Amino acid sequence: MKAPATEGPRVRHAVRAQAPVVAVVALGGAAGAVARYAASLWWPTPPGGFPWTILWVNVVGCFVIGAFMVVVTEVRTAHPLVRPFFGTGVLGGFTTFSTYAVDVRDLLDGGHLAAGLLHLAVTPLAALAAVWAAASATRRVLIRRQP
Repeated sequence: MKAPATEGPRVRHAVRAQAPVVAVVALGGAAGAVARYAASLWWPTPPGGFPWTILWVNVVGCFVIGAFMVVVTEVRTAHPLVRPFFGTGVLGGFTTFSTYAVDVRDLLDGGHLAAGLLHLAVTPLAALAAVWAAASATRRVLIRRQP
């Protein structure tokens, strides 16, 4: 069955309306991924070693997103492209739960059971704690400053 003639212009309008969002997410994601890659070059994980860099990248990224989301959703009205650029793009590209999963697998496959299980448990717990701590601290600081 053929779609109504009005479907084409409506779809094209929707695509055009979302193009800036897709563009800023892509640019932010590239910047975040480059920052993560730079961190892994500065602090490489030795073969069979605990992946401290990826753990800290994820914790720091989650901490920043906790504070950022409080600011842009509860304190200030930001430009509509700020949240997709920085939150989804930069911080989404910086944090890496796929590398975390590969690191866990590599540790387990390499016979480092304790390190693999520790990484498996600590990363999501530390990341969630970082988001909560940053959001809570940001709210406390910003509420204290409001008249």
